[in-house]
Amino acid sequence: MIIAVGFAQPNSLFSLTSKSINKSQTSRTKWVSSSSLSSPPSLSSSIETFHRTDYGQVLKKDVLCGSINEETRNKKKRVFFLDVSPLCYEGNKPSSHAFGHWISLFFSQVSLTDPVIAVLDGEEGNQRRRELLPSYKAHRKSPKPGRYSKRPHQFVDEVLRKCNVPVVRIEGHEADDVVATLMEQAVQRGYRAVIASPDKDFKQLISENVQIVIPLADLRRWSFYTLKHYYAQYNCDPQSDLSFRCLMGDEVDGVPGIQHVVPAFGRKTAMKLVRKHGSLESLLSAAAVRTVGRPYAQEALTKYADYLRRNYQVLALKKDVRVQIQEEWLVERDTSNDSEVLSSFFSTLH
Repeated sequence: MIIAVGFAQPNSLFSLTSKSINKSQTSRTKWVSSSSLSSPPSLSSSIETFHRTDYGQVLKKDVLCGSINEETRNKKKRVFFLDVSPLCYEGNKPSSHAFGHWISLFFSQVSLTDPVIAVLDGEEGNQRRRELLPSYKAHRKSPKPGRYSKRPHQFVDEVLRKCNVPVVRIEGHEADDVVATLMEQAVQRGYRAVIASPDKDFKQLISENVQIVIPLADLRRWSFYTLKHYYAQYNCDPQSDLSFRCLMGDEVDGVPGIQHVVPAFGRKTAMKLVRKHGSLESLLSAAAVRTVGRPYAQEALTKYADYLRRNYQVLALKKDVRVQIQEEWLVERDTSNDSEVLSSFFSTLH
């Protein structure tokens, strides 16, 4: 079921609630800062710093430089897809303050008047993946009764709705797949899609027409991450990132990597093979007919091919969710309510 929250005029807000969600900012990959967004005085300013990546590489200053002005010069219209759930947390703890912080910065410094579509996880959203892999997000506990026992959409919906942001939530689907589906539709309509999320899973979607803007928890800023930055960081196609993660697994989401059954198969071996063969399927197909690496790697790729293909099914984002992007979601966002709504929101937190 789709829940697309309509637009309304602001009135008094309500007591805030949240729950333990499927994503945390601190357990995710540390993103590289491209055009980090600080306070409003100079929107064209950029942060020049070093950030270590999840593969142990470091990008230089000249690679990281960027600006909002460069973003806005792109002729294609932008549409933002807001992955809401991770913003409701500070580390592993539910936090209404974190939601308010990221949303206020997002509206004032990132999306501005561009259209924004917010997406939340649906009920039983991870059921299909859990049927493939019972350990998938199995460590995520249900919230205890109390202040945060209700789902995030019960307090974020009203804030977003009053700021003229449609909210989409589809039963039986995770937000990631809904974002991937709607993003594909927007790109086909000629838009440039920007996914607002700290979730590293979205890196597999990066292209000339798809960017990510990440909330950097340590800097408390949003930062754009583009195809250019991805190539500079990994020197391979984004699709190879998914293949690499299928080999190495994802401990955060409970997806075991090949090293759990073949300890000698490490990150360097995985990256070398993925860069050479381009994709997991190409690598497995090659290993089935010829030697592609050292004996331990060869044995791992042939003996555990089904294991790795299952990881691919679990980690690959789906673009076939039954949801259609609506024309009214793509219009310029009316920002006239933002100040009043967010001020009222913050006043309830004290």
